[in-house]
Amino acid sequence: MAAPDFWDNSEAAQKVVMQLKTLKGIVGPLDDLSESAADLDALFEMAEEDDSIEEELRAEIQRLEDVLDDLELKALLNGPHDSAGAIVTINARDGGTDANDWADMMLRMYSAWAVGQGYKIELLDRQENEEAGINNASIAVRGPMAYGYLKGEQGMHRLVRISPFNSEGKRQTSFAAVNVSPEIDESINIDIEKKDVREDTYRAGGAGGQHVNKTDSAVRLTHIPTNTVVQCQNERSQHQNRDTAWKMLRAKLARIEEEKREAEEASKYATQAKTGFGSQIRNYFLHPDQRVKDSRTGHYVGNFESVLNGSELQGFFDAFLRLKAGKTEAVANDSDDDE
Repeated sequence: MAAPDFWDNSEAAQKVVMQLKTLKGIVGPLDDLSESAADLDALFEMAEEDDSIEEELRAEIQRLEDVLDDLELKALLNGPHDSAGAIVTINARDGGTDANDWADMMLRMYSAWAVGQGYKIELLDRQENEEAGINNASIAVRGPMAYGYLKGEQGMHRLVRISPFNSEGKRQTSFAAVNVSPEIDESINIDIEKKDVREDTYRAGGAGGQHVNKTDSAVRLTHIPTNTVVQCQNERSQHQNRDTAWKMLRAKLARIEEEKREAEEASKYATQAKTGFGSQIRNYFLHPDQRVKDSRTGHYVGNFESVLNGSELQGFFDAFLRLKAGKTEAVANDSDDDE
């Protein structure tokens, strides 16, 4: 990084910076543990002679336990693409306009979590709904272990609330589907035959200026063998949207390959995402009371807003990592989650 030509290739330089951040996130706490553990003996001796040191000793032991717990979680991020950035796609599903609003809420939730982690976010695609919210959207989240944390979010997310779009004021259930793929670079070999990919161009919708709205700048790619579809309309030029769409397609196909490997270990945690009612991976309740509960791990938060603003979302990521590593056992859905 000290080389005078380091920033000549901005994309390559950013990858090195990201790698450095990831390594520092591991090496720094390890160095802290080693040095602090060596100092504990001295604190023990001082506490034996001075009772007032005992509180300081207890606090230091608790701090080191927290650091160690965080490192153990990071050690679970050992998948082939866990250190990569993540492409998160959110689609509104059953629930009408309320589902469109719910998808938009989830987009803000993941964005808020990413900002809190110091990650960078790039909007790749956003399809507005005419009434409210979005039909779908895709964002790239870039930061240390972004994909490793976010990949457990893939599946159906269920919201239960008094819908502001229901004129009768009745409780409504809505769904949004989340797909997460690793953002991989050209060094990762993903074999895609161009003859297997159909490209469609269309006029981009929503905000973006006259050029975006009046030309066929948006690009949709369909990988015919796997029926995998990606689209991008965020950039002003068709060329830029095409490049981004190809990156998204490579990411999704990499995820498909990873899922094949994960399927061999599925018996360890039995968390394969399904589709349809009753198959949600997480339930978010605003009525009759506030709570968010993961259907796989049982992780529970009693404050809906603290999850939606991203501040307590990390706990769900950590619980799923422990589940996948066999540190905890999968739980059955509680009856109240099926209300």
